[in-house]
Amino acid sequence: MKHTESELQLLANTIRKDIINMLKTAGSGHSAGPLGMTDVFTALYFEILRHDPATPDWEERDVLVLSNGHIAPVRYATMARAGYFSVSELQTLRRLGSNLQGHPERTRLPGLETTSGPLGSGLSQATGMALSLKMDGQQHRWIYCAMSDGETDEGNTWEAAMLAGKNKLPNLTAIIDRNNIQIDGPTEEIMPLEDLRSKWESFGWHVLEIDAHDIEAVIDACNQAKAVVERPVVIIAHSIPGKGVEFMEYDYQWHGTPPDPEQAKEALHQLRTLEGEIEGEHE
Repeated sequence: MKHTESELQLLANTIRKDIINMLKTAGSGHSAGPLGMTDVFTALYFEILRHDPATPDWEERDVLVLSNGHIAPVRYATMARAGYFSVSELQTLRRLGSNLQGHPERTRLPGLETTSGPLGSGLSQATGMALSLKMDGQQHRWIYCAMSDGETDEGNTWEAAMLAGKNKLPNLTAIIDRNNIQIDGPTEEIMPLEDLRSKWESFGWHVLEIDAHDIEAVIDACNQAKAVVERPVVIIAHSIPGKGVEFMEYDYQWHGTPPDPEQAKEALHQLRTLEGEIEGEHE
């Protein structure tokens, strides 16, 4: 079902509130990345992916590989809102025995394609999937790989990039969360990544750059990617870490830190009032 831009924005705001509530209850987890990628995941699950929550193993589905598994809260919240499992289950994040582990485990939930954990491995998995579909002549199915910018410090990311470029995989789209932070600080201080666009182009990829918080731009970029033939596509999605919560935005220290109850209360207030744009609060 198609949604209007306003409907998608409201969905994204609901998902951000879910993320804050999940992290507050869990008392551990990552804040900045999940909030920053919420608009992208909303676009993926509600507009871009061919998928069916009622039949997660549908043979004609597109595949989403989450490489940066630490942003699991945004995937869980978006999947719950899309109908893969009950929204109430979100409050079990990181509990012992929960289906919602700190990093997604493939066999725990319907609709998970891989187990995430070691950074840098997701693109290799996605490349293998895209190559197998190409070999089987299933070019109508797309493989998407969500990645962090920091994980491109990992050498196996570039091994996968070389393989995908060599095999000219047009059914592979990588989406990089370019939020310019990682756990120890700004990416350009830890391990400079620029010129990131030229790096990917040199490996034979078609590069698109977008505002990660413009949902229409995310949808348009993924549609453009489908029109590119004979090469894989990488979308560099420039995002604000901690998007929607003023005291978290741009601060790398929220990379792996959850809000305490008072911080969560303030974060939810900001989200419920759309950062002061509306008066009053709504659950």
